[in-house]
Amino acid sequence: MEFIKQHPSSKAPADWFTGDVWWDVIVAGREPSRMRANLVRFSPGARTNWHSHVLGQTLHVISGIALVGTRDGTVLEAHPGETVSCPPNEEHWHGATPDRFMEHLAMWEGRGDETTETTWAEPVTNQQYNGPRTRNR
Repeated sequence: MEFIKQHPSSKAPADWFTGDVWWDVIVAGREPSRMRANLVRFSPGARTNWHSHVLGQTLHVISGIALVGTRDGTVLEAHPGETVSCPPNEEHWHGATPDRFMEHLAMWEGRGDETTETTWAEPVTNQQYNGPRTRNR
């Protein structure tokens, strides 16, 4: 058993995000583990680009309201304590509402580095971001 060394918070790459986003790497498992988890903080209106994960991704909302969109135009609204699962290779985006900060725990399984775990695509347009929202009830 060991404590995992914590790294300082870092600003997320502008190539992958719109707006200001910061993250803390919680765990980047070493072989044989493939566990990955980041605590991600989005400023109002900030969001990821379109992307997919080879083995899927799970998002657990800590604070604020998360928006999670799919290519078919669905935009899910997730509140604190709610968890959204994105299946393997499904293109999606996630971010904060226009008027609030949002913080979520992003969890996924990887194969060693971000370039093989995640496929990044183009930025989400304002029209896609502002699409009608669906709330889980």
